[in-house]
Amino acid sequence: MNRIFANRRTPFVFVFAASLGLVLGGVAFSELMGLGACPLCIIQRMLYLGLAIVAGVGLFVAGQSLASRLFALAMATVAATGIFVAGYQVWIQRFAPETNCSPYPTWWEEMVDRAGEQVPILFSANGLCSDPAWKFLGLSIADWSLAWFTLFLLVAVYIAFRQR
Repeated sequence: MNRIFANRRTPFVFVFAASLGLVLGGVAFSELMGLGACPLCIIQRMLYLGLAIVAGVGLFVAGQSLASRLFALAMATVAATGIFVAGYQVWIQRFAPETNCSPYPTWWEEMVDRAGEQVPILFSANGLCSDPAWKFLGLSIADWSLAWFTLFLLVAVYIAFRQR
């Protein structure tokens, strides 16, 4: 992995570009294929944007060892949160497809609703978390999101603990 990420900025560029690409891809899928994003999908989209922001700032401090490690740990925290959210959605889709939202929205559902009112193209939630809707190579979007967040966590851990 040292050869792939020989430049200290490369892992930050990778996470930044991939995160933004996933957000743009998600929006494109929603618009072009008529797929509705669910509240958990929107939370994941927000986490990808958070990763892009942290990685973007990490680009500027990549030459400083301590700052680089701090931003890598921040990326790891966001990626681990993404693993939890995507993992929860995968669990719902595989083992609890009859799960319905409660009549009383949770704090995060209210946050998604508010964000959807502000920037509907990015954050409007109109799908069901239990509906995989679309699959590629037998994996749902939530499965792929879990894989991406796991990859981002591994990259962040690599940045945080690599040798000079």
